[in-house]
Amino acid sequence: MSDDGFFAQARYLATRNRLTFVALVVLLALVALALVGPWIAPWDPLHTDVRLTLARPSANHPFGADALGRDILSRVIVATRLDIVMALGAVALSFALGTWLGALAGYFGGWVDALIGRLMDTIMAFPLFVLAMGIVAALGNSVANIVLATAVINLPFYARFARAEIAARRGLAYVEAARLAGHSGVALLFRHLIPNILPIMTVQASLNLGWAILNAAGLSFIGLGVRPPTPEWGIMVSEGASYIFSGEWWTFAFPGFALVLAVFCFNLVGDGLRDLVDPRTRT
Repeated sequence: MSDDGFFAQARYLATRNRLTFVALVVLLALVALALVGPWIAPWDPLHTDVRLTLARPSANHPFGADALGRDILSRVIVATRLDIVMALGAVALSFALGTWLGALAGYFGGWVDALIGRLMDTIMAFPLFVLAMGIVAALGNSVANIVLATAVINLPFYARFARAEIAARRGLAYVEAARLAGHSGVALLFRHLIPNILPIMTVQASLNLGWAILNAAGLSFIGLGVRPPTPEWGIMVSEGASYIFSGEWWTFAFPGFALVLAVFCFNLVGDGLRDLVDPRTRT
């Protein structure tokens, strides 16, 4: 698709599906918030004030305060960076490694395909969230280990998808022409085959970002994520959950809404990218 055709298709999708366009705008706002959040937060997200314990939303504290008197709005804003960075890091790691492994399996086949396939089957034999819990419990609940655990459980999706796409393309005419021109197998993969599957693989990554945020927040919710008092959406929902029945709804509602909004926007933007890359999905 030419650049003019690409942008024309983008304009078409934006005007046809305004919800996706709004989701993109909100997502860009969340990314901007992640970049500048610590500098625009109205209060110190770690500062405690017993006079504000479970204070209701007010003009000074629009999202209220939690059980330790910390400003919830400031914590939600600062947590945006951590949650998005963990999701991006996990998806980037699984995307790069999974695409590479899947490409090797799809192109070379034989024992390479069998070895990588059995490795992916072993990962998928476990309930994925339980596997992530086990990895973090064994290695320790740090940000790096949460990113690693999330990347590991996402790895089979990229590897299998890349394998199928490479296997379908390795016999095409342009690949045979490059092979006859003297390109080695590795050169064929990195110069011709992998670049041709990157657009559709990127769509899968964008759809996976929302799930990666949910996984990181879920680990924090059950106590296997980043350690308190670090501001993080999953931790904040977990801390506020104990006040559901006592009426302090703001302690969990606002961080929960931020989490839902981010996942919702990532999914909608991923659907839009899929339509952009593959015009056949238009109806």
